[in-house]
Amino acid sequence: MKICSAAQSRFLDQTTIAGNHLSGLELMENAGRGTVALMLDYYGDCKERRVAVFAGPGNNGGDGFVVARHLHELGAEVSVFLLVNPDRVGGDAAQNLQRLPAEIVVRPLLDQEAVDSLSLQVDIIVDALLGTGLTREVTGLFARLIDRINRSGVPVVAVDIPSGLDADSGVLWGCCLKADLTATYGVAKTGLVQYPGADYVGRLEVVDIGIPAEVLERAAITSSYLTEEVATDLLPQRQNNAHKGSHGHILVLAGSRGKTGAAVLAAHGALRSGVGLVSLCVPEGLNTIFEGLCLEAMTIPLRGLAGHALTNSDFGEIVRAAVGKRCLVVGPGLGLAPGTVALVNQVVRELEQPLVLDADALNGLELAGLTGSGADRVRVLTPHPGEMARLTGLTTQEVQNRRLQVAGYFARQYGVVVVLKGAATVVAGPDGELAVNSTGNHGMGTGGMGDVLSGVIAGLLAQQVDPFQAACLAVYSHGRAGDLLMAQGSYGYLASELAAMLPRVWAELHSA
Repeated sequence: MKICSAAQSRFLDQTTIAGNHLSGLELMENAGRGTVALMLDYYGDCKERRVAVFAGPGNNGGDGFVVARHLHELGAEVSVFLLVNPDRVGGDAAQNLQRLPAEIVVRPLLDQEAVDSLSLQVDIIVDALLGTGLTREVTGLFARLIDRINRSGVPVVAVDIPSGLDADSGVLWGCCLKADLTATYGVAKTGLVQYPGADYVGRLEVVDIGIPAEVLERAAITSSYLTEEVATDLLPQRQNNAHKGSHGHILVLAGSRGKTGAAVLAAHGALRSGVGLVSLCVPEGLNTIFEGLCLEAMTIPLRGLAGHALTNSDFGEIVRAAVGKRCLVVGPGLGLAPGTVALVNQVVRELEQPLVLDADALNGLELAGLTGSGADRVRVLTPHPGEMARLTGLTTQEVQNRRLQVAGYFARQYGVVVVLKGAATVVAGPDGELAVNSTGNHGMGTGGMGDVLSGVIAGLLAQQVDPFQAACLAVYSHGRAGDLLMAQGSYGYLASELAAMLPRVWAELHSA
């Protein structure tokens, strides 16, 4: 599913109108009528149901007026509440306000007393207060009304976007109306699928308002929402006569004393991705641990730092080990000893193979090594928000407030794929591609999950999936495995259990 920014959404509307495809009134009519169709599907027959439509002065309010008119025609008992004087409503919205039948009472709410005394004894509330153009904190009567509605317990249908939600980032502008159903128009907005805003959206449905295909193409929308349908199209093709060599061989540089589990989990993630072979370069003093915990992988013991951490003194042997490998995972549990950091940066600068850089590989990473590694070299970075903050010089909160923008800018600047982990993980590509994941849950907030993910990404790269698409498929399947585990218990499951659930995800996708 495509997702777009508020600016792109405006472009779609304006270009459609300017090209004489549809007028603004026709777009508004299609939006309101489509919203009512969704309400009928969601709530059933609306005849004699009491519906309160709360409208602001802009086009969002105009959409609400159309909803009110169509619900009235279906026999609903509709009231319209307007948070401005009617003479402040302009443009197409004003025309739809005038089209309301006389039986629909329009009541302005112009002061605190009017809001506080309002009866909310209704069956459904339609939120048409504030739209995608909101760029400042919600205060005053709007904030007071939103609080009252949120505490009422009445089901809410949001018109295009819940009032108070930033359409681009999902950040809340002080307060936000919590919807049960959001009918968004033309293309879903990126803020609807990012947190914390995603918690306020409820069921998300896209209403076709008649934007022509040629206009959609001109908008050059490169962002998508990772759903099962999208993930299915990304699966690598496998031949019946394939063998382990067909599915690729990866090399994992990971693990140090006290962090052997990270390397094992990365290897298990890769193996569960369907890769043919996995080898681990590991400190020789820890080799017996790896051989005991990861039976399906091969180990290459290296002397390193007293046998308990890899260092740049191991680089020559790593180069030899990398021959014939389609991808490397670098970083899980690797440690931050000076020689280890030097090794990571030497690998990034000098190795030709695709690299998945995670955890400790990111903490000591010299960004100049990314730009100097050549435009044709694949580098996938998998930071959590704190690591992304260190890479960019921003605060963690700044990263979280603009996840798509931060990941997208970094990916373009350094020519890499960025997987910005967290709720609604963001994947950003070097050519401006962006994706937001739909799977995953709070139960995955436990150690080792990222190690598994790095292995899955590498395994898909080794199966020769496009780098951006490999990251997208890995993120979706990793989250879906977590969702399957959550169905057994909301939390308390382990990263190793998630890796073991991946074959079920692949089966789901192949049968979808």
